[in-house]
Amino acid sequence: MRVIHITGVDLNLFEFDYDLTWVAFFMNADEKIYGRYGGRDGKSADDRMSLAGLRYAMKAALDTHRAQTDPTPRKAGKPLLAESYPAAKGHRGCVHCHQVNEFRRADQKEKGEWNRDFVWAYPLPENIGITLDVDVGNKVKTIKPGSAAGAVGIQSGDLLRTLNGHPIASFADAQYALHKAPAKGKIAISWERQGKTIDGLLEARSGWRKTNLTWRPSMLDILPSLSVYGEDLSGAEKKTLGLPAKGLAFRQQKPVPNDAKKAGVQAGDVILGVDGLVLELTVDQFLGYVRQNYLVGERLTLNVLREGKRVDLPWTLR
Repeated sequence: MRVIHITGVDLNLFEFDYDLTWVAFFMNADEKIYGRYGGRDGKSADDRMSLAGLRYAMKAALDTHRAQTDPTPRKAGKPLLAESYPAAKGHRGCVHCHQVNEFRRADQKEKGEWNRDFVWAYPLPENIGITLDVDVGNKVKTIKPGSAAGAVGIQSGDLLRTLNGHPIASFADAQYALHKAPAKGKIAISWERQGKTIDGLLEARSGWRKTNLTWRPSMLDILPSLSVYGEDLSGAEKKTLGLPAKGLAFRQQKPVPNDAKKAGVQAGDVILGVDGLVLELTVDQFLGYVRQNYLVGERLTLNVLREGKRVDLPWTLR
C-alpha cells in the first residue's frame, strides 16, 4: 500500500523519521510490524538504500512472518493524528511528514516538556561505531576503532541480530532501535559470527546521539547562522601572524553584520574559531560547522585575533 500524505495516518503505528521523503514498513494484517526500510544521512538522500538492500529486508520480514507464533492483533488505542496537534489547527492542505516534528515540538514547548535531547532523533549507526552494508542491511561493513561497538568486540563481517531489543535487517531498523535507546547508559546488542550469536552491552555516553541536522526540513528554524564572513588568510599571512598553517583563520570584512557587531566583532578581526577549539577548516566549512554543532539560543565564544592579541567574544546564537 502506498500512502502519499500523512494526514489521517495513525502516528502511534507508523512511527518513523518524519524528515524522510520515503520509508517502507513491512507488516501483517494485524498491524504487526516486522521491519522498516529507508533512511538517509546529511550527505545524500539515496546512499543508504539499494534495491538489493530492500529485497534483503523484505525477505527477512517474510521469514519472520512465516515463523510468527503470536497471532494476537496489536492493541490499538486512540489514533494519534498529525492534524490533532494544536499547532496544526490553522494549517491548510496536505500535512507534510516533516511537519509532524514541527507540530510535536510546538506542542512540547507549549506544555514545557521540550528539551534539546529531542533534537537528536534517529541517530546513525556510525554514532556507535558501526557502518552497515547497503545491500545486506545488518552486515557490519566497518567498525570505528575506540567506538562503543568496537569496545564490545563487534568486527567487520558480523551480522547484527538485535539492537536495543529490536531485530535488525536494515539501516532503518538500526536507526529506529537507536532512536528508542537511552541518551546515556547501556544499550543491548547481539550479533552473529560464524553461526554463533554473541550478546553485549554498548556504553552510550552523553552526547552520543548527536548528528548533522542541516538537511532536516523540520529543524531549519532552530539551526543558527553565524554572521561573520571574509576571505581565508594565505599561508604567508598565517606565518606572519604566528598561526598554524592548516588552522582556521579569515579576516572579517566590512560591513560587520549587526549580530556580529553586537557580539563585539570588528572589521579586520581575524576569526580563529569558537570555544577554544583547534579547527582545520576554511571559512565556508567553519560556518557549516557551527550550523551542524550548535542550536539557536545556545551560547558560544568566538575566538578572534585583534592587533596581535587574542580576544574572546561571547555570542548567543540566533
